[in-house]
Order: sequence, then C-alpha cells, then structure tokens
Amino acid sequence: MANPTLLILAGDGIGPEVMGQVTRVIDWFGAKRDLAFDVSHDLVGGAAYDAHGTPLHDDTMAKALEADAVLLGAVGGPKYDDLDFSVKPERGLLRLRKEMDLFSNLRPAQCFDALADFSSLKKELIAGLDIMIVRELTSGVYFGEPRGIIEEGNERVGINTQRYTESEIDRVARSAFELARRRGNKVCSMEKANVMESGILWREVVQKVHDTDYPGVELSHMYADNGAMQLVRAPKQFDVILTDNLFGDILSDCAAMLTGSLGMLPSASLGAPNADGRPKALYEPVHGSAPDITGQGKANPIACILSFAMALRYSFDEGEEATRLERAVEKVLADGARTADLMGPEGGTPISTTQMGDAILAALDNSL
Repeated sequence: MANPTLLILAGDGIGPEVMGQVTRVIDWFGAKRDLAFDVSHDLVGGAAYDAHGTPLHDDTMAKALEADAVLLGAVGGPKYDDLDFSVKPERGLLRLRKEMDLFSNLRPAQCFDALADFSSLKKELIAGLDIMIVRELTSGVYFGEPRGIIEEGNERVGINTQRYTESEIDRVARSAFELARRRGNKVCSMEKANVMESGILWREVVQKVHDTDYPGVELSHMYADNGAMQLVRAPKQFDVILTDNLFGDILSDCAAMLTGSLGMLPSASLGAPNADGRPKALYEPVHGSAPDITGQGKANPIACILSFAMALRYSFDEGEEATRLERAVEKVLADGARTADLMGPEGGTPISTTQMGDAILAALDNSL
C-alpha cells in the first residue's frame, strides 16, 4: 500500500523553524515505528506572494486537495502589512480552509502539569485542564455577504454579514457530538440567541441534532459572552465547547491563554470524510509567525509538533502513536526543558528550537 501523503506548508516567520522540528519527528516515526509518510513541501502566505505574487498558488491549492493531510506553520508579518487585502498572506490560509471545506476547527486547550504555574489564573483553576473548542470555520460573519466598505451619505460604513444555514450548523454540531463521545461526553453550545437571529437558529439546530441522534451526550447552551466569563472563572466545567466562527475565534484564544503560552497549542481543521474515510484536514499551531524572533532559534516547536500528533489521531487513526508523541512532550516539560516563552520568574537558561526537538526525539526513543 502507498504511504499516506503529507503536504507541508511552512509559511512565514518562525514557520520554517518549527516545521523543521516536525519533519524530524515525522522521520522518526518512519524509521522507528514503521509509519512512513510521503512528504512534499510548498509555499503559502508571504513566502508564496514573494515567489508568485499570490498568497496561495493554484498548483499548491490543487496539491492540498489531493494530500491526505496538510501541515501549516504560520503566515504573515509586517513586511506584508501594506499589501492589498486580497493578497495579504492570511488570504492564502482562508482559501485553504474554504476550498478544502474545512468546516470544523478543533482547538484544544490542555494544561500540562509542568506548566500549571504559567497561567495567569490560579493553579487550582487550570491544573489538569483539558477542553476542546469546536469552531465552525467556513461560514458566519467572516464569509457572509454582503460585506465591504460603502459610502452612505457623508460617511463610510463597514458591513459584514453573519449568515448560517441549517446544514452548516448541523454538520459542525455532529462533529462536536462525535468528538464528545470520545472524551467526556459533554457539549456546551455557545451563541448569542438573546440578540441574534443566527444564534436562535444555531440553538434550535444544535438541539435538534442532539435530540435526534446524540441523546446520550450531555448538552447545554450558553450565551457566548457568559462563556468567555466562565472560561476564566471555572474552565474545568467544560469538555467540548461548540460555537460559530466569530465567537470561536475569540473564545479559543481566550482558552489558549489559560494554559500560559500560545506556543503550546495545536489545532486541526477538518472537513467531510473522503471515500477512504479520511477527512480533508489541515493542522497548524495556534501561534502566529512571530517575526520579532524569526531566525534566532528561540521559537517553541511544541505547538507544531502537537499539531502533527493531532494529524496522527484524526487523519490516520493512529491514536496510540499520537499519545506516544504527546507523552514525550509531557515528559520533556516535566524534566524542565524550556524554550524562551516558557521561562518562569525563577529564570534559568532557555533551550533553542532545535534543542527542544532533540529532547522530544530522545523522549520518543525512551518510549520504545
């Protein structure tokens, strides 16, 4: 049988640096676990604009649609701030999400015991935290029409439209309920049904999907603003949070910082299953391109490495190997390895991006 295929789009800033450590991990699984992948590389974001005048070349888009999974590093940087909106680096990422129809964005917020002191919240509130935010990714206010800036009387007006169909809500709700069945069997759906018609429809459809096909999963509803408050008041009350594109963007970043560092958090964006059962899928760290530390060997590669762990679990049904990689990361952190973003007030000497990769590979070796 042919090896599964991975398309790596390292992107901009620290993207190539952290992705370099991911490729070392991929090679380890091929050499030590007989789990080989056919890996190809291409450009996205600012790197693609520099080479082709577009943040995502059509040929690259075609490769992404053919690959079993896409791994992305990061896009953007101040170099591209003055570009027209249509060719900004982020448009390449949005095109990938839209044309691959990656409607379900999985954003875990997990607090490793070794980093419980790094959160801005009290340790007892976040120690052992393990929640998953499922964010609808291809509709809502970021894609709705009409949109734009128009002239109205003697002033300009910015317009964005929040729009959801029943089918769009239905499919992402099913994604959340299926995920909950593999975790704590609990979903909290968040919207603003008190002031938005789209929120009313969201709540109605989620409830219907639950009642019809997932009655065994505990379901609750919460207004998104209350959800934000509850995330910083008592985050461990949640298991799976289901929400729309706009609120998911905000709530997932809020949940991310509960863990102390954006450099620690992966994400998965999944579409409908293909004929072989694998979903279209893109995996990427939550952090940005961090141009201020690019090329200095300071970047934390853990979020990107954990994104590959998510690929093992959700695209390739290799849950045991995903757990092996996650435990290797946990062991390295427990042993005190820290990149610069993880240095506490007690100080110490941070290790480099490559040294963190070395430590994780050593921990993988010790897991055999």
